[in-house]
Amino acid sequence: MKYYSIAIDGPAGAGKSTIAKKIARELGYIYIDTGAMYRAMGLYFSDNSISLEDETVIAKACQNVAISITFADGEQQVILNGVNVNGRIRTEEAGKMASMVSAKTAVREKLVELQQELAKTENVVMDGRDIGTKVLVDADLKVYLTASSLVRAKRRYEELVAKGTECNLSDIEKDIIDRDYRDMNRDISPLVQAKDAILVDSSDMTIDEVKDKIIELFQNAIK
Repeated sequence: MKYYSIAIDGPAGAGKSTIAKKIARELGYIYIDTGAMYRAMGLYFSDNSISLEDETVIAKACQNVAISITFADGEQQVILNGVNVNGRIRTEEAGKMASMVSAKTAVREKLVELQQELAKTENVVMDGRDIGTKVLVDADLKVYLTASSLVRAKRRYEELVAKGTECNLSDIEKDIIDRDYRDMNRDISPLVQAKDAILVDSSDMTIDEVKDKIIELFQNAIK
């Protein structure tokens, strides 16, 4: 049986997860949030005060981590060593840790293997930093979704304010720019646009406009 896959890559705050969820829901596919998996791994390293300086220590720690994805009421649930961590992985600290642990070879190898196995058994929409270049190199559609750093910062600012969190727009944009630099310049699977990926800039588009655009691209790709 042929399983279809859509790979969406791009920088932090570009709207990858929001768009990917909507696309998966409309197509009836499974949504795999790889960023959430890296956030869960970062959470494990943070909770256990594991050093990111020693590759041997990192590789050993990875052997003690089990990250799985389940679905309840159509929503993805991230399970870290038997505990649902959905409520903890969306903090700024978890995001920063995800960026740092994702640069480690042992971490990427463990999670990429799991992600590839998921795509062998389901129609999937997967988003992250290296889906089109590393995880799903034969995806039916590859999209590089981006937006300006200011637009991405404003989106994050509005999310935090809505939750009652005090924050500063300039600080958020600086963090985004810093994270972009780390993601794009790391030695292991840096964030780049795959040669066969289609660039979609969401700076001046609504969520539904982006969703419809990518579905149109996908339908054209599989004709």
